[in-house]
Amino acid sequence: MRTLDTKIPAPVVALIIGILTKWYAYSASILIDPTPTRMQIGVGLAQISGVIALVAMACFWHARTTINPLDPRRASQLVTSGIFRWSRNPMYLSLLLLLVAYAIRLDSFAVWIGPIAFVAYVTRFQILPEERVLAEKFGDAYVAYKDRTRRWI
Repeated sequence: MRTLDTKIPAPVVALIIGILTKWYAYSASILIDPTPTRMQIGVGLAQISGVIALVAMACFWHARTTINPLDPRRASQLVTSGIFRWSRNPMYLSLLLLLVAYAIRLDSFAVWIGPIAFVAYVTRFQILPEERVLAEKFGDAYVAYKDRTRRWI
């Protein structure tokens, strides 16, 4: 089932999941938890998410390679420095952190389905296809990078 491979960008998937989470919370009368701890954690994770995304984009810009997730074959450089030393997918991680931040703010166990669905979908339809392409394109260098750096964190 490779028909969905790299077809729907992760930001769109995250947006759809966020909208569905918001719709569920609204329809089930689930409110944002007003406690300061949840607010601080949620806002903090959202801010960390933004920093991670900006740093990852800067690494790609510095390497002069594409950030377009729809065509991983266009990658001209294997980026392994900066934030990519800790995560092979920091931009996807930043989107996950936004969904987790939102789930923390809502007072419902069911909203955690969103971040879990995001990880499952993006891993299957974005990350695994990208990994296949990068292994073909960059060979042993990518395999060594994959061996020493975690997929998410």
